[in-house]
Amino acid sequence: MSQYLISVWHAPGVHAAGTAYESEDQMRLAFERVASFNARLEESGALVGAGGLTPPEEAVVVDATAAQGPEEVAAQRRIAEGTASPEGAQLGGFWIVESPDEAAARTLAGEASYACGQPVELRRLQG
Repeated sequence: MSQYLISVWHAPGVHAAGTAYESEDQMRLAFERVASFNARLEESGALVGAGGLTPPEEAVVVDATAAQGPEEVAAQRRIAEGTASPEGAQLGGFWIVESPDEAAARTLAGEASYACGQPVELRRLQG
C-alpha cells in the first residue's frame, strides 16, 4: 500500500473574498459531501489524515535555511507574514490516504474533488 496526498487548491484571494463557493448552499453541500467522503475513507481504513486549512491570510513562512546546525535555528529563523506562494494558488485542505495502487488513488481523488466541489491534486508520498 502506498500513501497519497490529495490536496485542494484555491485561486488567490478566494478565502478573503468568500468566493471559494458560489453560494452558502453550495458551501454547505460541499461540507456535507466532505463529511460523508471522510466517513467512507475512515470506514474503509484508507484515511491516514485530513484537514482544512485556515485562510492563507493567516499563514506565515518560517525560513531557517541559513542555520548551520540545529543550535542556530532560533537565531537564524526568519518569519514573514503570508504564504510561500503569495501570487499563486493557495493550499486550502488535504487528505492523506492509503491506496493499493495509483488507479485506486485516482478514484479516491475523483471522489474528493466531487465532495469538496474543487479540483484536487494527487501525489504519492515518498517512501
